[in-house]
Amino acid sequence: MTVLGVLENEAAILPMSELLSAMEPDAELMLFGSSLPALAAARQQEIDIAVIDAALPELSGIDFGQYLKDLYPEVNLIYMTVDPALGYDALRQHASGILMKPVIDTELRRELEELRYPDFRKRGKRVFVQTFGNFEIFVDGKPVAFKYSKTKEIVAILVNNRGAQTTNGEIIACLWEDDGDPDKKASYLSNLRQDLQNTFTKLRLNNLILKQRGSMAIATDRIECDLYDWLEKKQESKYHYLGDYMNQYSWPEVMHAELDEIAWSFDEE
Repeated sequence: MTVLGVLENEAAILPMSELLSAMEPDAELMLFGSSLPALAAARQQEIDIAVIDAALPELSGIDFGQYLKDLYPEVNLIYMTVDPALGYDALRQHASGILMKPVIDTELRRELEELRYPDFRKRGKRVFVQTFGNFEIFVDGKPVAFKYSKTKEIVAILVNNRGAQTTNGEIIACLWEDDGDPDKKASYLSNLRQDLQNTFTKLRLNNLILKQRGSMAIATDRIECDLYDWLEKKQESKYHYLGDYMNQYSWPEVMHAELDEIAWSFDEE
């Protein structure tokens, strides 16, 4: 769950952060003291709940809320105001709730418990990664189309490494083994990384790849993956390893052998 807080000023961020963290400890909080950076962030990541101060410095809270509604029609908008007249505009916008300032924690909790669009709490993750059989990555049920086929293979490498940071050298070794000019491969990898970023930015998945200097990792908590589910739940998993793993690639042979051993151990239990 992602909660966006758009507040009147920077000083309001910490108190609101403490309130929301206590009420929604598992939520990802994105809090801003002005509207423009908040809107830029909202374009990059889906928002489930937005707590918006009506007295924003650049534009009205209602206008900001409408921008969010255009992006995400079922976003839950909760307004904070000193003006009861705002309630009419919020009602026309089908907002989830309105709070009078100063905000009381019990009132905020009530609004969070009685959201207009609560179904997001039942939604699965937007990203599903299939590793058994051929590798594929789906977003909102549709396979992701990258500009280069090897961009998709980079994602496969990161998934195979299960959240561990993977260096550029390790990625190059998987993609090309010992074939070709190292300088050209490094230049090509730069293009692939840019394709990866561009593709996930368009899909509002900027936080799916965790980058460090010279390495990358997959954010395992942001995806549903048949491999991860099977390793965690074993025979109770809804996914079943049948001896096929990322069939279109040759480099996962070590993991393939490990999965075979795990599957055999299940049979012996």
